[in-house]
Amino acid sequence: MAKNTSNKDHTESMLKGRMAESLVEELLKGSGNKVYRFGYESIVQNLTQYGEAFDSNTEVGEKIRAIPDFIVVNEYGIPEFVEVKFRWNGKPTKDDKARFEKLARFWNAPVVLIRCNEKPYFQVMLPPYFDSKGNFKTVPLNKAKGWSIDKKLYSDCEVLVDKYLSPTMTHWSKLIDPNPR
Repeated sequence: MAKNTSNKDHTESMLKGRMAESLVEELLKGSGNKVYRFGYESIVQNLTQYGEAFDSNTEVGEKIRAIPDFIVVNEYGIPEFVEVKFRWNGKPTKDDKARFEKLARFWNAPVVLIRCNEKPYFQVMLPPYFDSKGNFKTVPLNKAKGWSIDKKLYSDCEVLVDKYLSPTMTHWSKLIDPNPR
C-alpha cells in the first residue's frame, strides 16, 4: 500500500509541477517573451527514442538531469535558461540544495518559484539560490528585470494559482469535522 501512496504522491507532484510550468510559460509568453520548452523530459525522450545510451552517473548525465525547463528570449533578444519549481510553502525540500547546486554549476539559470501560501505567488531566484540560513533568496517576479511582466496577466495568473494550486494544499484531515454532531 505504501508503494501506491508513493506513486500517487509522485504523480500528484508531477501534475502540480507541470501546472506551474504551464502558468510560467503562458505568463512569460503573454508578456512578450519567446519561450521554448527545453527540459530534461524533452531531451531524455529524444535520446531514448533513438536508442542512445544514457548514463545519468556521468558528468554529461548529471548535466542532462539538471537541464532547465525553458529557454526564454526577452524583448531585447537575450536568451537565458529558466527553471520552474513549485513549492506550496516556498521553502526548500531536503533534496533542493544538491539539485540547485547542479543547476547553478551547469546552467546558471534563474528559477521561477511558484508558492501558494503567500502572495506574490511568483518569485524569482538567482544563483546562489539560498541565503545563509538555507532559505530561498527570492524576488517577486513582477519586480524582476528583463522579462517585462504584464501586470494584468500577472494578476490573472495569481487567480489561477488560487483556483487550481492553492486548493490542493489543504490536507484532507482539515476537511473533516473532529466533533461531528
